[in-house]
Amino acid sequence: MTRAPYDCDVLVAGGGIVGLAAAHALRAADPRLRVVVVEKETGPARHQSGRNSGVVHSGVAYRPGSLKARLTVAGAAEMLAYCAANGIAHARPGKVVLATTSEDVPRLRDLAQRGRANGVVVEELSLRKLSTVEPHVRAVAALRVPSTGVCDFRAVAARLAADLDVRYGARITAVDQRPGRGVAVGTEVGHVLRARALVTCAGLYGDRLARLAGVDPGLRIIPFRGEYRTLAPRAARLVRGLVYPVADPALPFLGVHLTRSTDGTVHAGPNAVPALAREGYRWSAVDPVGMASTLGYPGTRRLAARYWRTGAAEIRRSLSPAAFAAAVRRLLPAVEPEDLLPAPAGVRAQAVLPDGTLVDDFRFAEGPHSVHVLNAPSPAATAAFPIGREIAERTLRRLAGG
Repeated sequence: MTRAPYDCDVLVAGGGIVGLAAAHALRAADPRLRVVVVEKETGPARHQSGRNSGVVHSGVAYRPGSLKARLTVAGAAEMLAYCAANGIAHARPGKVVLATTSEDVPRLRDLAQRGRANGVVVEELSLRKLSTVEPHVRAVAALRVPSTGVCDFRAVAARLAADLDVRYGARITAVDQRPGRGVAVGTEVGHVLRARALVTCAGLYGDRLARLAGVDPGLRIIPFRGEYRTLAPRAARLVRGLVYPVADPALPFLGVHLTRSTDGTVHAGPNAVPALAREGYRWSAVDPVGMASTLGYPGTRRLAARYWRTGAAEIRRSLSPAAFAAAVRRLLPAVEPEDLLPAPAGVRAQAVLPDGTLVDDFRFAEGPHSVHVLNAPSPAATAAFPIGREIAERTLRRLAGG
């Protein structure tokens, strides 16, 4: 279907799970399309897709009617089915959500109502029943969400990539998009690829690539590092599945929780601290130019003014093993600081509006020949397949429009 002088019909920028799912959906929608994926790293899922807790979210916590709610509920079952069909490690242990104080109980009830509005099965647990599900946790009230699962998202991305034309080591440095003439994309190594349409699924660089393509995203990606710990074997034996605190609905972060992975490892985390670079996986990773740009953005200052107490508490947990252990002990009292071993961190690409509002839903923008994913942090891995179809539908409309 590719027509001269184009190298492909659709060029997808980003080899994370969302970009790969979008390419997969485009090929499924029209097998005649030539779809090429470009990725700056040397393999797929090197950032958000491969640096998360591996949870296949149920959709219980998201605002009813939002894209997050609709696509996550649909995507969870599809993701686990894909894993089953392709021999990828997965499980569905369900999760318990705990109110650890009486002040948390109204939030827990609201969460149950929200989940049911989204079509998610939510079970209220008596403390006696909770003791049979997770006997070592502490709570004054609890819910169980049986549809929550875990999987190996890196393996999912690798499987998707194996069926696609993916070109690694191709960092995009220039985009020329003109009505009626498609898109020309230049890479760091000097290659130029021409396509009838461009899709950007660039995660931490989503806003930058949109601007490079001449599309104003109307927001800025602010990186937040999520730090994890692995529970030592003595403590890991105390966790059977997934254990969460009831989250603050005003924030997109779920709080420190416990996750038993498919390999039996139990992770605690993540917290959420400002990263000093878009790929700032440790405090020593600093990008002075990027930091200056982030600090100069009005949304950053307004966000800090609104949530500085929350941010200070997260930084304290980052710097103090005792403080991190205290957050875990709210859920699992027997944990000691020495039970929390180092684990790789992730960085969340959080979109922030100029007024300091945290964007709480998936968000897209479009140009004459392009579709841009501007906000797709967790639970985007869970919802990757329906997000991919959403992107494909938008892209096909761009193609149909010339």
